[in-house]
Amino acid sequence: MPNIRLAHKNARRGKCHYSEVKMVDADPEKYFNEIHELLKNKSFTNSPYEIFSRHEKGKTREIYKLPYYPDRIIHHCIMQILEPIWMSVFIRDTYASMKNRGIHDGVRRMKTFLKNTHGTEYCLKMDVRKFYPSINHDILKTVIRRKIKCEDTLWLLDVIIDSAPGVPIGNYLSQYMANLYLAYFDHWVKSALGIKYYSRYCDDIVLLHHDKSFLRRAFYKIQEYLHNNLRLDIKSNWQIFPTTVRGIDFLGYRFFGSKTIIRKSIVKEFLKKIDKLTPNIVSPGDVNSAMSYYGWFVHGNANGLWINKVTNNVKMMLIGACQYSIPKPIRT
Repeated sequence: MPNIRLAHKNARRGKCHYSEVKMVDADPEKYFNEIHELLKNKSFTNSPYEIFSRHEKGKTREIYKLPYYPDRIIHHCIMQILEPIWMSVFIRDTYASMKNRGIHDGVRRMKTFLKNTHGTEYCLKMDVRKFYPSINHDILKTVIRRKIKCEDTLWLLDVIIDSAPGVPIGNYLSQYMANLYLAYFDHWVKSALGIKYYSRYCDDIVLLHHDKSFLRRAFYKIQEYLHNNLRLDIKSNWQIFPTTVRGIDFLGYRFFGSKTIIRKSIVKEFLKKIDKLTPNIVSPGDVNSAMSYYGWFVHGNANGLWINKVTNNVKMMLIGACQYSIPKPIRT
């Protein structure tokens, strides 16, 4: 029961206006006891999904949405127990959906890698074709069983896994399962292939090495491993290129040895947002959006962008709305 109470507390963050959240808040012990009985008696069944399409960054994705009660609370129940166990499986340089990691941790690590200019002369960059929909249920269950042995827990995970094709984008649990699906592949790349500089964010994969032909051989071994062991295929747009000439397009940035610049699409999105700001009428949402972009810029060489593209008028509007000073210009 304490785990269920904590799960509701964590799952409701930012969602207090949801009708389902208000419903649980009105009589929490009733709903917590119902969840407890569903799990204890193994009578829980996955609720039907609400499925809709979302178009972003040139891609259309199918999003699967579950009800808050009981599904999303139960997903949090699961992760509060399993996350520390699964964290022990992951290598240091996978970043998606992990506490104390994420995009900016990956950025810092990539910058550290590139300090070794000889060892990171060439980059192999690739990603998996239709990763989430292609995840094989039987293989995923086998991967999970390498660390989890409790039959009750495995029953619950199997119910959720079998509720949709592949791993549905939108489930709280899906991001962890997707990460776990490639976790042992990460170890194989590091140990069997001997790759020192390796980074993965979800299915976006980067390998760095001083030998271009070595990376080409590594690619064909990786392609074979993923196809034979995980039933996954690499997209046809994989590339091997010199890092100092092309730069590594990863995590929303382009990394060169001496500088890190923001991806053009992110800059364009930011400029569109500030162009729409109305003088003297800046909402909290405008501020949050602008400052979230500032979080991108502070990790790159974006000093000129902030100084030259963001007018003093816009800066003053943001300062007035958020009631604190905009940080100093981004370091170069």
